[in-house]
Amino acid sequence: MEKNYSSEQTDFETKTITVELVKELWSKTYNTEGRPDWSHILPYYADDIYFRDSIQEIRGIVPFTEMTERLTARSKDLKMNIVNVIMQENIVLMEWEMTLSFKKYPSSIMYGSSRLTINTEGKIAEQRDYYDLWGDIFDNIPRFGKMYRKFMKKKFG
Repeated sequence: MEKNYSSEQTDFETKTITVELVKELWSKTYNTEGRPDWSHILPYYADDIYFRDSIQEIRGIVPFTEMTERLTARSKDLKMNIVNVIMQENIVLMEWEMTLSFKKYPSSIMYGSSRLTINTEGKIAEQRDYYDLWGDIFDNIPRFGKMYRKFMKKKFG
């Protein structure tokens, strides 16, 4: 059976993107029994979504949906606290704290932000996530975190 990833074909009307809706959608996405669930938020993305973060660059709803499915499959416990959201015209800026759990190490908090660009149809056309992937994870590994921060300060501080 072929999956239909089109954000245009949904069983419900999507609401206009507002600060309150962004808080609601992202909180619900990452706080559902530990595993993220993107099913309710994907209709808000444009079919030609451009996504970029510290790891990857993705174009199109099909690869974006596949990325969210991979994230869901490998996440045992993932929570997101939305700290701040502001919106000006068609740009939404969101500050967040994501708690990740790993097998051998204690939970790590990753601090980041996202910029969403809303197109003329009211869909998310671009999402750019900013975070320090390695620094926030390494901080929670005994002894290694201090060595990493010392190295970074010496070389780049």
